[in-house]
Amino acid sequence: MGRPRKLKDLIGVLKDKASIIKASLLSKRATSYIRVAVVRATTHDQSAPPPEYRIAAIISYGHGTRATACACVEILMDRLHSTRNAAVALKCLFTLHNVVRRGSFILKDQLSFCPSSGGHNFLNLSVFRDGSDVHSLELSSWVRWYAGVVEQNLIVSRALGYYLSSPSRPSKNHKREDNISMLLNSDLWEQMNALVGMVEEICRVPDSLYLQRNDLVYEIVRLVGEDYRLVQHEIFLRVKNLGDRMGSLSLGEAADFLGSLKRLENCKERTVELFANRKKNDALWESVMEAKVELVTMKESREKRLLRIGMGDDRVSKLTRFGEGIVGSLQSFRFKGDEGWLDVDQCPLTVSTVR
Repeated sequence: MGRPRKLKDLIGVLKDKASIIKASLLSKRATSYIRVAVVRATTHDQSAPPPEYRIAAIISYGHGTRATACACVEILMDRLHSTRNAAVALKCLFTLHNVVRRGSFILKDQLSFCPSSGGHNFLNLSVFRDGSDVHSLELSSWVRWYAGVVEQNLIVSRALGYYLSSPSRPSKNHKREDNISMLLNSDLWEQMNALVGMVEEICRVPDSLYLQRNDLVYEIVRLVGEDYRLVQHEIFLRVKNLGDRMGSLSLGEAADFLGSLKRLENCKERTVELFANRKKNDALWESVMEAKVELVTMKESREKRLLRIGMGDDRVSKLTRFGEGIVGSLQSFRFKGDEGWLDVDQCPLTVSTVR
């Protein structure tokens, strides 16, 4: 097994050298240096992540013109979608993830329209498979998972209106809480739904967690863990705000929020396993449990009240139709109450439209 692995590593080195020569000689002069930088950051070496200075070189292209930033993202995507090597694909995604976390706005902007819109930049790698050996086959599942996480990160950023790790993200809790309190219930749920979707995507991590011994996989999980920490805090702020607006929720909205919280709770065990208790955040899970109990109690109370109102409305509507024919001759109606017959003076009837 050692000899085939060494041979594969040698072939990978030769492919990287050939790609660098090709990029230097055949690419357009304006983009050749970007292609070389991308190849050097996304080599075939399975054991190590891209060095920091290679990532920094890619990110620096976001500080130039929009054309340069656009070319950088396009070349990265070309590399990602043309390779059949799991290590190269993981390094492309790792580089893109760093762009999302640390890149300039102009560089991130080239990626922000990609999720769910299809096209060349679509991060859908659900069918990626490198079957060259057993190790590469296992890494392929990490490629599929990591692509989904990076894409969901962009979806969350779109829902929130800012990037999770962006300097433009409100830095003070009270400022973020004020922004959240001004949201409509539907907008708050949309943000919650995206954030919970991010946690669910993280929880789809492959079962081969032992591969975290690989430095490349370890760095990927570490970076995803940083995203998860930020997502936890964003969820915590919204669950806290949810408690303040319980009375304004409709039954449908309460059901939506309850569903999101249940989905989140289903992720707890997997996230603890993945991050080895480093990012448990007991305060979050306690607030989620409290909000669930409040939502269930409120929902059941409203449903019972609506059931009683619904039965009363049926009786009232029958009597109202009957009264329309004799309204000129009667000045009052007699309704059957819980303690006998009640005299009710004729008055305008207000029908509840609460559903």
